[in-house]
Amino acid sequence: MPVINIDSLAHPGVDVFSTLTEAQLRNRKDEAAGVFIAESPKVIRVAIGAGYEPLALLCERKHIGGDAKDIIAAWPGIPVYTGDRDLLARLTGYVLTRGVLCAMRRPAMKTVAEVCRGARRVVVIDGVVDTTNIGAIFRSAAALGIDAVLLTRNSCDPLNRRAVRVSMGSVFLVPWTWLDEPAGSLRAHGFRTVAMALTTHSVAIDDPALASEPRLAIVMGTEGDGLPHETIADADYVARIPMAHGVDSLNVAAAAAVAFWQLRAR
Repeated sequence: MPVINIDSLAHPGVDVFSTLTEAQLRNRKDEAAGVFIAESPKVIRVAIGAGYEPLALLCERKHIGGDAKDIIAAWPGIPVYTGDRDLLARLTGYVLTRGVLCAMRRPAMKTVAEVCRGARRVVVIDGVVDTTNIGAIFRSAAALGIDAVLLTRNSCDPLNRRAVRVSMGSVFLVPWTWLDEPAGSLRAHGFRTVAMALTTHSVAIDDPALASEPRLAIVMGTEGDGLPHETIADADYVARIPMAHGVDSLNVAAAAAVAFWQLRAR
């Protein structure tokens, strides 16, 4: 167990936890060579259990023999950086309330065909950029029976540090990948599509035709503008969540949870 005590923000090896931006960690030119940060022992354990590889730990001294003890024991070859609480707060930009950060290797991305194989319900996240919303959507997807998540390239990276934290590790439990084609391309994989949007032609989300579809792709749009007009026009269905008290819509994460439950595979 190579425990490394640091006394400087410039200590070799800790830049992955501090100075590197999310884009630099991700390494867009070669995502398979990229890194992401998981926070808290619970989330780290979920990631490891799902097959993700830890590269280094940063934790307060008390956690080396405490909350992180089992993780360190299972991966004795990785460096464990530790230091005074104030130094670690300056290093990361915030107090480590959960005490442990783990740099982990990004997995090789799967193809759309691979994540959709055998799936009955998938969600397409189109242009959602808020990390909290992405994390919450993944958590609902895992809890409510969504088999896979597909994201357009203008959406937030699910392995963003905050998205991972908000999801409580659910980003590691549901297969996901990037979708470079329109949502309608999923018909080639056997799916009908339902765009969640408020239009004059929208059906209620409890329409029996939706629940009866054997394979359904639920398409969720951005926080502000919703789905592009062409995506709505190309969908097999357009559905809305009935509202009360004059409320016109829900936050995309809340709407996704309602949609996942109502449209779950029966």
